[in-house]
Amino acid sequence: MRLEAAARMDLFRKLWRARKLILVVFIPLSLLPLPLIHPTSEACCAYVLTVTAVYWVSEAVPLGAAALVPAFLYPLFGVLKSSEVTAEYCKDTTLLLMGVICLAASIEKWNLHKRIALRMVMIAGAKPGMLVLGFMCCTVFLSMWLSNTSTTAMVMPIAEAVLQQLICTGLADSHDDLDTAEATEDESGDSDKEDNLEKNQLELLYRSDSDCTKQELSEVQTVEVNGSGLIPKLTQDFITHTNGHLPQIAIEIPNVKRVKARRDSQYPTKRDHMICKCLSLSITYAATIGGLITITGTSTNLIFAEQFNTRYPDAKVINFGTWFIFSFPIAIIMLVLTWLWLHCLFLGCNFRETCSLSKKRKTKKELMSEKRIQEEYIKLGPISYPEVVTGVFFILMTLLWFTREPGFVPGWTSLFEKKGYRTDATVSVLLGFLLFLIPARRPFSSSSSSSGKISDPESDALAPMITWKDFQRLMPWEIVILVGGGYALAAGCKVSGLSVWIGRQLEPMSGLPPWAVTLLACLLVSAVTEFASNPATLTVFLPILSALSETLHINPLHTLIPSTMCVSFGVMLPVGNPPNAIVFSYGHVQISDMVKAGFGVNLIGVAVVMLAITTWGVPLFNLTEFPDWAVSRNVTGIL
Repeated sequence: MRLEAAARMDLFRKLWRARKLILVVFIPLSLLPLPLIHPTSEACCAYVLTVTAVYWVSEAVPLGAAALVPAFLYPLFGVLKSSEVTAEYCKDTTLLLMGVICLAASIEKWNLHKRIALRMVMIAGAKPGMLVLGFMCCTVFLSMWLSNTSTTAMVMPIAEAVLQQLICTGLADSHDDLDTAEATEDESGDSDKEDNLEKNQLELLYRSDSDCTKQELSEVQTVEVNGSGLIPKLTQDFITHTNGHLPQIAIEIPNVKRVKARRDSQYPTKRDHMICKCLSLSITYAATIGGLITITGTSTNLIFAEQFNTRYPDAKVINFGTWFIFSFPIAIIMLVLTWLWLHCLFLGCNFRETCSLSKKRKTKKELMSEKRIQEEYIKLGPISYPEVVTGVFFILMTLLWFTREPGFVPGWTSLFEKKGYRTDATVSVLLGFLLFLIPARRPFSSSSSSSGKISDPESDALAPMITWKDFQRLMPWEIVILVGGGYALAAGCKVSGLSVWIGRQLEPMSGLPPWAVTLLACLLVSAVTEFASNPATLTVFLPILSALSETLHINPLHTLIPSTMCVSFGVMLPVGNPPNAIVFSYGHVQISDMVKAGFGVNLIGVAVVMLAITTWGVPLFNLTEFPDWAVSRNVTGIL
């Protein structure tokens, strides 16, 4: 019986190790009857969509590899030609992302991000509440332009250095207190010992037997062992004169000292541990909030923008400016509410103590933390020429994005005769390309003094700001292929008519008001994304929600924009998104902490997004009407 049980357990272990391979083979075979029994375009497209979605959600194969499934299944089932499918894998947003990565590579290479982060934290101060708020603000700002993962990976080492200084200072304080307490107890213990000894000896003088004289008592010697008590030592003469009675000796009851229990934890106090938890979680949440602000802030925003513009080519409403105007207030409100939630959860509600900027209220730990931050900032040296160039490009790219088509005034694209040829990707790629050409050394200056970061006299004087290796190191090719796979799926749903069929099945929801449909979509998406990757979840849901909006005659933006934002709220588990995993790896937080704090942040996010889409989002996107561009798309789809 034991051998059989062991064999079964061994079989189960082998099956568990091979679970991903089994899933990869089992899912396509089990769903294969769908296109064979119903050989229609809708059924074939549904088969490809389901297989790809299962691969994405289960992560049985890498996300990028799963995104290639439509590239060979669509041509095999006759849904799309091979040339049509491959064209979907490189879109305008791919070039937009490449230009942004060039700028991000320059920011990282010349440590501009570290200078910005340290400077903002120095302004905020070292009070726990203000320290957390300062790190959140700089993380939000960086995450607007860099990926959430890169931002978290940049800021966490800085935060960890501050936290380690806080812990070391706290341990030093606790050791000093412990040594002082022990010294006090030792002094008091020595005096008590002497008093007890004299008292016991006097009592024994009165109680001594006639055969035991004072002289005999004086011959009793005591020896202190390890400071814990007195052990009597009898002389030979004393033993011979006891007359058979037990010796009446001076006995001292050992003075049991109260020893403080030393903590096994790495944190000197529970409050220090709470500060570490609060600061660590605040960084990953701030990175998520910052990614909402710009189109390029996170990959899900890019997926939405490209799929929306592909499905509704006549809708000229989504660009860098309109998205920023809508999402910036959301980020500010979420930033404040998230900070308040984390503060109350981990630091308590005494904001006067944790947020005071007065120097008189600062403790030794806070002063040491400020000193450590200033030391890190001083190590950067004076601002260098490459940092200035990167900052100028950063500001220039932002201004050109904002002023391309601001909406309320003519943008710089109106200066060209042909309209519609220039997009945000044009600006991004142009400035990214220039970073490969502009030298990193100041012109007409010596090699040794041109930059604080370049001191090798033998280096190339015309070396560019970034190299291809710098770009290649940061370029997320997996995300590019994943986004392309989403475009391919959307194109297949459109051509095959699957999106129209899905919309017809959702007609029973027509009785719900638009805000209720949007709320259900937000809750569903935010729940699924806790266990699946954000880009994969959004790629699956966008075609379904678009068809739903067209069927119910709701402005598609009313459901698509909130769902796109809520898909980023996978903040309750380490597997929810890469920033969560990075923060979790530092060991300050447990899964229970992430679930408890992330649940509150999730509710805050959904509530703020719903507030935005029903207030300032209505006039910005004209959400009260079913737009003409959606009507024409709906009629074309039906035909």
